Amino acid sequence: MSDKTLFITGASSGIGEATARAAVASGWNVGLFARSADELDRIAGDLGDKALPLPGDATDFAAQEDAVKKLADAFGGVDAAFANAGRGTSQGGAEGGDLDDWQAMVDLNVMGMLKTVKAALPHLKPRKGHMVMTGSAAGRRHISGSVYGATKWFVHGYAGNLAEEMKEWGGRCTVIAPGMVNTAFFDEEKPGKLQPDDVAEAVMLALNAGPQNDVREVFLMPRG
Repeated sequence: MSDKTLFITGASSGIGEATARAAVASGWNVGLFARSADELDRIAGDLGDKALPLPGDATDFAAQEDAVKKLADAFGGVDAAFANAGRGTSQGGAEGGDLDDWQAMVDLNVMGMLKTVKAALPHLKPRKGHMVMTGSAAGRRHISGSVYGATKWFVHGYAGNLAEEMKEWGGRCTVIAPGMVNTAFFDEEKPGKLQPDDVAEAVMLALNAGPQNDVREVFLMPRG
């Protein structure tokens, strides 16, 4: 069992919620960051005094910075951060896509992730901590006209660059790359695909790895 502390963005549902539950079951404290205060309160109520709800928007750097500080003050420090908040976009490829929709997605999937890194690193560095990011199978292959996929290519590329920076002071960086996951990302249920708990298991595999084990990527796909 651990007694470390993890900051999670996009924690109000899906992968973020499942990871919070898995982390607490593994002994971690968790900071739950998302826009929905009601959902965060619901999850924190289930998890008890090892969970701190931290409502905020991942595109707002000041909100993330303040949330990480509150988490550190509450539990004595932050050992890991999971940049998980993200969204998709309407279909249409390059020609049929909507510019405003693209901008909102890039603001969250790229800039929101970078803001999590920027807010968390000052707390992770003294503890030789761990940064985890939600990538995607869509960031490992080319999909016709997919701007969403391109944002995940950015996550994968940046995770590798950040891992090189963090190793200079003993830190670790992992990108979690799932295929299709049955979450609210989709308009309809995907029962035959990966479940949020499957991805949470991958996150915990990386976070609980031995000190000599630098897990750079976990790539998981629905079986078959």
